[in-house]
Order: sequence, then C-alpha cells, then structure tokens
Amino acid sequence: METEKTQTSMITIKDKIGYAFGDMGLQFTFILLGPFLTMFFTDAMGLPLTALTTMMLVTRLFSAFSDPIGASLMDRVKPGRTGRFRRWLVIFAVPTAASIVMMFTNPNLGARGNLIWVYIASFLYAMFFTGVNIPFGSLASVITPLENDRSALSVFRSIGSSVGSMPGIMLLPMFIFTQNSEGAEVLDERKLLTAVIVFAVCSVFALSGSFALTTERVAPIAGARPNVGKTLLALLKNRPYLALCLASVMHMTVVNYTQTMSGYVFKDYFLDPGKFTFYAIANYAPMAILMIFIGKLVGRFGKKEVCSAALVLSVVSYALLFLLKTTNPYVYLVFVFLNGLGLSCFTLQLWAIVTDVIDYQGLLSGQSDEGTTFGFFFFARKLGFMAADAGAPWALGRIGYKEAVDGVAFVQTQEVAKKMYDFTTGLPAAALLLMFLLMAFVYPLSRKKLDEMHEQMGERNAEKAVEG
Repeated sequence: METEKTQTSMITIKDKIGYAFGDMGLQFTFILLGPFLTMFFTDAMGLPLTALTTMMLVTRLFSAFSDPIGASLMDRVKPGRTGRFRRWLVIFAVPTAASIVMMFTNPNLGARGNLIWVYIASFLYAMFFTGVNIPFGSLASVITPLENDRSALSVFRSIGSSVGSMPGIMLLPMFIFTQNSEGAEVLDERKLLTAVIVFAVCSVFALSGSFALTTERVAPIAGARPNVGKTLLALLKNRPYLALCLASVMHMTVVNYTQTMSGYVFKDYFLDPGKFTFYAIANYAPMAILMIFIGKLVGRFGKKEVCSAALVLSVVSYALLFLLKTTNPYVYLVFVFLNGLGLSCFTLQLWAIVTDVIDYQGLLSGQSDEGTTFGFFFFARKLGFMAADAGAPWALGRIGYKEAVDGVAFVQTQEVAKKMYDFTTGLPAAALLLMFLLMAFVYPLSRKKLDEMHEQMGERNAEKAVEG
C-alpha cells in the first residue's frame, strides 16, 4: 500500500487501461454463458428443456451464494505485497478458463451422463469465476477514493466489457453455424468449441494484464477488521445498496435474457441467424457513442438523474417492439439500438454507482468491507443472471420449442416463432419499467446527497487521522 499523500493522487492512464483489461478478461468467458450456452445445450447436446431449466436454477443459485462467501473470505485475508485484491486475478485466471472450455465440450455420454457433466462444469466455473470477479469488482474502491476518478474507471470498465463481449456476440454468429442437409442453419459444435478455447486464452492474458497495470492505493480502515454479521446488518439499512441491487437484478435479467432469446429469434423467427451480428452492433454502438458524452452529462446532472431519465427510452423501445410485432429484422434492430441508448447510461455508470453505495456502506459499518459488500451486490446480480438463464429455457418450453434429438436440430413452426418473439420483447419491457421506478424513486443518492455523503466521509477521515 502507498502513503496518505499518494492515496489522494489522480489515477494514471495505466490504471485505466489495466482496469479495462480486467473486465475484458471477465467478459471473454462470461459472454459465452448467454446466447450460445443454452443453444449448445439444446441444439448440440440435446438436453431436455425441463432438466435444463432445473440445472440452470441450481447452478446459478450456487454461483450466487459463492460470491458473498468468497468475498467474505477475501476480506479476512491479510493484504499481500501487491495489495488486497489484484493477486486473485492471476491465481484464478487459468482455472476459470479451463472450466469454461469444459462447459462447451460435449462428452457424448448419453442424456444422463451429459447432464452430470454439465452440472460439474457449471459448479467449477461458478467457483473459479467468483475468484476473479469479486476481487476485480472490489478493485476500484482501493485504486482511488476520488469520485471523478471512479467515474472514469467505470467508463473504462465499460470499454473493456464491450471489447470482451463484442467478439462473442458479433463474430461467433458468422462462424459457428453451418447448413444441414435440408438447407437450414444449425449450430456447429466443433467450431463453437474452437472459438471458446480462443476466448479462454484471451481471458487469461487480459486478467494478467489487469494485475500488471493497476495499483492499489487506498489502505484498509485501521483496526476495522471485517465482521460479516455487522456488515449484513448495515446492508439491510443501506437503502441505496438495496435499491441498486434490485435494479441490477432487472438489468442482468434484461441484458442476458434478451441476448439469449434474440439468438433464437433471429434463427427461428427471422430465419436469418447471421443477422444476430447486427443485434450486437445495435446493442454496443450506443455505448460507444455515449462514452464521449457521459462524463459531461453526469458532471452536469448527476449519475442517478442521467440513468433514470435514460431508462425511459429503454422502457418505451421494448414496449413498442412488443406491440408492433414487426417481421422486419431491421425495424427490430432500430428499437434494439434505442434501448441500447437508454440502458448504456446505466451500464457506463454502474460501477461508479457501486462505489458510491460501498462508500455509504463504509459510513454505516465503519469497516473496510468492500469485498463483502461487493460480494452481496454480485449475489443480487447473479440472481438476475439466474432468472435470465432459467427464464430462457422455461420460455422456450412454454412456447413448444423442440430441442435436438441425437444431434439433429428441428426447424421450429411459425406459431412457436411468433410466441418466441412475444416472450423476447414483452418480459423485458416489464423488467425495464421496474428498473426505472427503482432508480428514479427508490435509489436516494442524488447529486446533492452524494455531496453531503462525501463531506461526512471527509470529516470521518480527518477524525481518524487525528486519532492516529
């Protein structure tokens, strides 16, 4: 750790790039769990949708609980030469990469054997991903204490997230499908596995780069050994934290559910899976545009204010998609782009908002419990991810989707395709509305409230300096 003087210094471009590398490394594997994992399970491994839904619920629930448990353990480990969090990135990078490759490997052990294989691989990935995700998520709070610096880190994290995500969404659809004997586009599991191996290797290099380029500057609160019970009691009183957790559940549900279901919509409703590449562009182009302006918007109006207003556009976009029931993929993509404009404001500022609620938590608990606090926050996000992962196969089962038999994929009926469209647009519209209400009317940390909070933090730190 560095001196008090260094703790108030500005971050460097090296920190920003390293922080971007971190989320890039996470996304290289995490993005694969969305549109392609479910499709791999249904169209390549031929897992029954009922068994798949149960498996998704069980393994994602395990993943959700592993986050706060792992975070609590990390908070209690003494800082090493490289700090409290950075070292875990390199310790768990390779196991995480190996487990994602295992998830996309078809062992051809029969229905029961394949399902057991998927359970084991999913549990392993959940444990190892916690080992890199929790320390990385906590890293911003110890890189810098300054709000403007944290906003900048949040933007660079979003850049890294986009770079890590876009190849999985934009390039894979052009590479992993092939025509069967009937001329229909079907998933090619060998091509998919090759791509997954490449992504896994890229993840290891990116996480190693994050370790090498970032610096931890903020020391733990002196004498404040984390107490999980005290942290939990403080979290239950932390209204900003609870509101953000619920909004983040909606965020993760919408993003992952729409990615997964839209893959099926382009394959079975529009009958053109290659255009799913443009879906990725429509989702991420708004983020690239907003990166230029988001800092000035937040500086003028505040994080809560900008995110709440932008979410109105997302709600309207998916509501109109549901009502219009367009058969034109380009019209669909226009509304996806408009939703992206609204949702990207929240995405770009999310991690800066998280550090705000972690600071608020520090005022309530008086401890250095960043890891535990973030662990429970990511527990909430995993619940959203679980809802999306289980919701997609549940929705497919409800509409009568036919999974592959003996590796042979079915061509879905028009009735199934139409219901698929409704489930893909209607449910996200409702979730986005709830997310807007939470950020606009429940989350309390407006620009004025943040100024008051930082003043309180300054007074507390000054008192501790005098006591020291």
